[in-house]
Amino acid sequence: MTMQRTTQDWQAADAAHFLHPFTDFQGLAKKGARIIERADNIYLWDSDGHKILDAMSGLWCVNVGYGQQALVDAATRQMQQLPFYNAFFQTATPPAIELAELLAEVTPPQFQHVFFSGSGSEGNDTVVRMVRRYWDLLGQPQRKVLISRHNAYHGSTMAGASLGGMSGMHAQGGLPIPDITHIEQPYWFEHGKGMSRDEFGLVAARWLEDKILAVGPERVAAFIGEPVQGAGGVIIPPATYWPEIQRICDKYGVLLVSDEVICGFGRTGRWFGCETLGFRPDLMTFAKGVTSGYVPLGGVMVGDRIAKVLVEQGGEFNHGYTYSGHPVACAVALANIRLIREQRLVEHVHDDVGPYLAAQFAALRDHPLVGDAETCGLMGAILLIQDKAKNTPFPESREIGMVCRGHCFREGLIMRAVGDRMIIAPPLVITRTQIDEMMALIRRCLDLTLADARAGGWLS
Repeated sequence: MTMQRTTQDWQAADAAHFLHPFTDFQGLAKKGARIIERADNIYLWDSDGHKILDAMSGLWCVNVGYGQQALVDAATRQMQQLPFYNAFFQTATPPAIELAELLAEVTPPQFQHVFFSGSGSEGNDTVVRMVRRYWDLLGQPQRKVLISRHNAYHGSTMAGASLGGMSGMHAQGGLPIPDITHIEQPYWFEHGKGMSRDEFGLVAARWLEDKILAVGPERVAAFIGEPVQGAGGVIIPPATYWPEIQRICDKYGVLLVSDEVICGFGRTGRWFGCETLGFRPDLMTFAKGVTSGYVPLGGVMVGDRIAKVLVEQGGEFNHGYTYSGHPVACAVALANIRLIREQRLVEHVHDDVGPYLAAQFAALRDHPLVGDAETCGLMGAILLIQDKAKNTPFPESREIGMVCRGHCFREGLIMRAVGDRMIIAPPLVITRTQIDEMMALIRRCLDLTLADARAGGWLS
C-alpha cells in the first residue's frame, strides 16, 4: 500500500529534485512550492484542499477549461491505436493530416500550410529558420535581420529568447543572437504622454520604419510581434498601430509574423489576434490554445507567399523536430478545436463575456490604486499606481505587483504580476457569474494591497 504524501512531503521532494522554469531555486526551496492536485472547469485545488479560481488559464492555455472528457477520450483512443510515429522519411499520420486541414480552415485565408513543432518557442525558432530560407531561395541571402520589440516574449530557446525583448533573459546567455534587433513596445502609458492613443499608435508603428531604414531595407527579413503582448503585461496597442505596421512591411517587402501563441484560438474574441487587431501576417506561430494545454503542441501557419517558394523552389528544408505532428497531440488538438466550435466559444468571448469583462474592468478605475484597467477579449491588465492625480508609478523597489499577487494566492485567485501590472486571461468557458466571482476576489486583493501601501506609507 502506497502512503499518501503530505504537502510537506511533496515540497521536500520538489526542492530536492525539480528545477522550475523562471525560478529562483534557492528562494523556492525555502518557501515551498504550491502543489496543485486537481482541476475542473475554471478552478484548481491544491494539496491542502484549497479551491482556487484560475484567472490565467494555467499559462494562457486552458481555453476550454479543465476536465473536458472529449479531449481525454481523444488522447486515449490515439494512444491505443498509434501512440507515436514521426513525420520524417516521407511519412505522415492521419491525425496530423486532419489537423493540418482543420487549421487551414479556421485560420485566415492566406494560410493553407502548417509546420508542426512541440511548443511556441520551437515555433518561433522555426520562424527564424523559415524566414531566412525563404530569402535565400529568392536570391537575397543578405536579408537575415528580424525585428522585434522590447518587452516582447517569444519563448525561451536561444532564438525565441533573442526574438523576445526582455532584458533579464538577454543578460543570461549572451543574447540576442546576431541579426535580431528591437524597437520600443507600443505602450501608451509609458511612451505616449501628450498624445492621444491613436496618435501614439502611428508614432509607435513608425519606429519600425526608422529601424528598417537604419538597418537597411535590403537586409531586413521580417518583423515579429504578438497582437497583444501577453507576458509583457497585456500591452494592448492602439487601434492605429497594426494597420500602420502592415503598411510599412508592405512598403519595404518585409515579412510580417504574428505570434499567436497566447492570442490564438479565441482569446481576443476572434479565432486569431491578427483578425481582431486588423493585419494580415505572412507567418503565424501558435501553441497553447491549440490543445488547451492538455498536451504540448505548437507550430507555424505558413502563408501562400512563403509556402509557394518553399514547395516549388526549396528542395530539402533541413529543419524539424522528433515530435512534429505527434499523433496524440494532433488528435487532442482536433478534439479541442471541434469543442471550441461546438460550444461557440469564440462567439461567447466576442459577444458575451468579453464585453462583460471589459465593463467590469472599466469599473475598477475608481479604485485608489488603479491607474488604468483595460481588456481585449478575455485578456486584461490592471495598472497599479502610487498617485493617480500625478500618474506617478510606484518605485520598483516596492514590488507592488508582487504584494498584490501574494494576496491573490492567499485569497484563492491566480492573477499574474508583471511589474506594476496585474494581468488575467481566464478560460474561455467562464460565465458572467464566474466573472462576478473573479472580480469580487480582484477587488478584495486590491483593497488588501491598498491597506499595505497605506500602512507602509507608500502612497504620495
